[in-house]
Amino acid sequence: MTGPVVEWRGPAPHHFVTVDGDLAEQVREWAREVSYGWGMVPVRLRLGATTGTTALWPREGGYVVPLRLAVRRAEQVELGDVVTVHVEVLRPG
Repeated sequence: MTGPVVEWRGPAPHHFVTVDGDLAEQVREWAREVSYGWGMVPVRLRLGATTGTTALWPREGGYVVPLRLAVRRAEQVELGDVVTVHVEVLRPG
């Protein structure tokens, strides 16, 4: 998925890439099988050469991919940058 890095401001600010449209619909289907609560979908993420695990968060009818500070620093990603994030759904067991 490709999109701009956006910031959610709150008690603990986070940076995200938004998942919407057809891809969000696909994620909803995966969530039925793998969600561990609140609609979270566990994934392995790759941004550039950096990999890690996280979860897609449901938000406003779609999902968001949180980008941890360590990942953003490793890939020199700033707020507003357009990035391509690859995700692989992690199945239980």
